[in-house]
Amino acid sequence: MAEAGSPGVAAAGAPQVSVVIPTRNREHLIADAVGNALDQPGVRVEAVVVDDASDDGTAGVLGAFDDQRLRVVRRRQRGRLAAARNSGIAAASGRWVAFLDDDDLWSPDKLRLQLAAVEASGAGFAYGGAVTVNEDLEPLHLWRQPEPKELLRELLALNVLPAGASNVLARTALVRELGGFDTALSHTTDWDMWIRLARATSAASVPEVVVAYRLHEGQESRREHEMVAELDVLEAKFRALRAELGVDLDRAAFEEYAARRSEDREAAATGPARRALAGIRARAGGSIERLRGASGRTAIEGPDWLAARAAGGRR
Repeated sequence: MAEAGSPGVAAAGAPQVSVVIPTRNREHLIADAVGNALDQPGVRVEAVVVDDASDDGTAGVLGAFDDQRLRVVRRRQRGRLAAARNSGIAAASGRWVAFLDDDDLWSPDKLRLQLAAVEASGAGFAYGGAVTVNEDLEPLHLWRQPEPKELLRELLALNVLPAGASNVLARTALVRELGGFDTALSHTTDWDMWIRLARATSAASVPEVVVAYRLHEGQESRREHEMVAELDVLEAKFRALRAELGVDLDRAAFEEYAARRSEDREAAATGPARRALAGIRARAGGSIERLRGASGRTAIEGPDWLAARAAGGRR
């Protein structure tokens, strides 16, 4: 393991991709995330873990790695997720940067397929297919995958990029040129970045399912009321661009998505809280299906690599 800024990675050959993994107090997950990032056959990779002031055993877990491809950025004061990612972007030495949240899972072929896609198309960033899984890695639904040519217009209406930051590979220089993630935002910082990327460059897509987005307790994006509150900020930020392209923000679909992120809370809620969440869904109607695949919320069969991970294997 090398501290960020040390020459350990350069001595072994410059990486093609820097995988930025922000983490805080996830000692039970971080080793798997690092292993997932480094286990990408055919790609020269480094994992840049940003330890956002963890006070559990995270430092010890990271310290046990004997791999010069792992670099650690240690933040003394806790910040927002966007700030942690930006610290990783600043430390990245690869031409490409990919983002992996410490609770999500990648296919072993994820980076190889995305690199091939951007190289073939000349695109500045790439994304792929994704499934949502529960804590036991059981697939819940397949995300709808937007077409690259329509991506900017769709993003201006709704965050249609599946599985959050863990799906995206982008040119490091471009992400830096755009100023990184907006630290004024928390729950919509990914969406904001994807709009700016799609405005600045073309995208490439990989049809294979390469990401598993894991739902679990304590997840940042489960705070639905905070998510909806940030929507006003994002609406104002890109109002002129929406007007230029004739796109309307799909507020109802976003509110529905935010509400569904906390269905476990709704199940336990009573009185006004339950009625408020039910009202959000009633207003949204069926527009949330723009985010989901044809399978909706019906359980589906996941890819082979995910089944192997659930069974304790590598592929």
